[in-house]
Amino acid sequence: MNGSSDAIVIGAGLAGLVAAAEVADAGKRVTILEQEPEANLGGQAWWSFGGLFLVDSPEQRRMGIRDSLDLARQDWAGTAGFDREEDLWPRRWAEAYLDFAAGEKRAWLRERGVRFFPVVGWAERGGYIATGHGNSVPRFHIVWGTGPALLEPFLRAVRTGVEQGRVTLAFRHRVDELVVEAGAVVGVRGTVLREDGAARGEPSSREPAGEFEFRAGAVIVASGGIGGNPDLVRQNWPERLGTPPRRMLTGVPAHVDGRMLGIAERTGARLINTDRMWHYVEGIRNHSPVWPAHGIRILPGPSSVWLDATGKRLPVPLFPGFDTLGTLEHILGTGHDHSWFVLTQRIIEKEFALSGSEQNPDLTGKSLRLLARRVLPGAPGPVEAFKEHGEDFVVAKDLDELIEGMRRLSPEAALDAGRVRGEIEARDRELANRFGKDAQLTAISGARRYRGDRLIRVASPHRILDPKAGPLIAVKLHILTRKTLGGIETDLSGRAIGPDGRPVPGLYAAGEASGFGGMHGYRSLEGTFLGGCLFTGRQAGRAAAG
Repeated sequence: MNGSSDAIVIGAGLAGLVAAAEVADAGKRVTILEQEPEANLGGQAWWSFGGLFLVDSPEQRRMGIRDSLDLARQDWAGTAGFDREEDLWPRRWAEAYLDFAAGEKRAWLRERGVRFFPVVGWAERGGYIATGHGNSVPRFHIVWGTGPALLEPFLRAVRTGVEQGRVTLAFRHRVDELVVEAGAVVGVRGTVLREDGAARGEPSSREPAGEFEFRAGAVIVASGGIGGNPDLVRQNWPERLGTPPRRMLTGVPAHVDGRMLGIAERTGARLINTDRMWHYVEGIRNHSPVWPAHGIRILPGPSSVWLDATGKRLPVPLFPGFDTLGTLEHILGTGHDHSWFVLTQRIIEKEFALSGSEQNPDLTGKSLRLLARRVLPGAPGPVEAFKEHGEDFVVAKDLDELIEGMRRLSPEAALDAGRVRGEIEARDRELANRFGKDAQLTAISGARRYRGDRLIRVASPHRILDPKAGPLIAVKLHILTRKTLGGIETDLSGRAIGPDGRPVPGLYAAGEASGFGGMHGYRSLEGTFLGGCLFTGRQAGRAAAG
């Protein structure tokens, strides 16, 4: 099979769809190549919670949040920690993205029909000094309809392009080689894979059924990162985070394997900062897995007591939702690759959410009726389902029974019952007064001063061992792979950069394949991965369209 167009996009996830939509909107012809079945159209974004980082938005102002571009720059600098020669373009991407998030991003999305849930979430709170890691204010804007609703305008644009003959969608087309002539990338070659009826996210066949070659003046790599490939994650694991975990859950399907990164590098693109990655520490095993080692992330409020595998409380400020990579580094430093939340029914009802469109049917389905249940007694239905069926949950009437259940789930770890009891009782004593020295309780009180947290996100402070707040709950937490923060180096037009610092003619990259331009540095402020796909995909698509 052969063909030609003005541009080729490798990957039909959010970044690829945005790039293709830009090319088509410019009146050019674009071919989208996707190795997975059509059921996977939209890629990882379809599974997402739909969180977007915005600065000084109307939603923030209505919630009483005072944000500014200067404050966002301060938070980003303290979080990214740029410190390498390779950070030249990542710094520029970061500055451009902040301007986008504080400027036209919201209006650009609203023009395409995207709307937002009115309560702004507070992710990655940091807990350090003003110039350190974390968001000083809530900036996590949830798309009304979650990931599928964010995808919809770009899917619509691509489908319109197909009807008008400007877009070709080719599924089961795996790119094996970038075609180079006279020093420029002019097309791709690859394998047509056998048709497969696998559902979204499920592994699909790699049996070949033919070959193809497509030509174009621009090739955009938007094939994703490495989060579905545990071997490659371990191979690139940063020394600063310690020894890679022996056991990990995967937060993305197996086809997110980093394969195109090696192909691009062999063609002359430079890979930078491949040791920068973003993995979560609140992973739980999916009771209904779709892909191998399928994990779901708990999006926690700040009240659960966080214990390591031995029962020792994590240090300040490693509270739930404060510093993802700082917590990851600490947990791996204990010699174990799991930790524990200990909480009450009252906390789980108010503070537990699960990441993913499929785990939030009220927001995804835009159902006000279901959404109203979030302010009523009882945990959201998907959370209760995990509490009942998830193998990482222990529910007990008292602490002794809870500890026994925790030991059954982790027989390889020497969980110290006396230490667990001591940590919980010591924390509870601090609630005898409205003031005290426990930094987590102080942080909880501070969080509840924000209207959104007080309304739907942070439980009233109470004793863990208060029978009225029970039953007691423990959750075994696993390391969960997710995002690649390094990748193909690109300039602000999305052009791939070679080892000599000059663009590789004809080659572009967007989304996670480019590490989102490298704009995150070492850490993320959250809501920036989908936004990074939007921004880098738009930049690459416009540049490729000329």
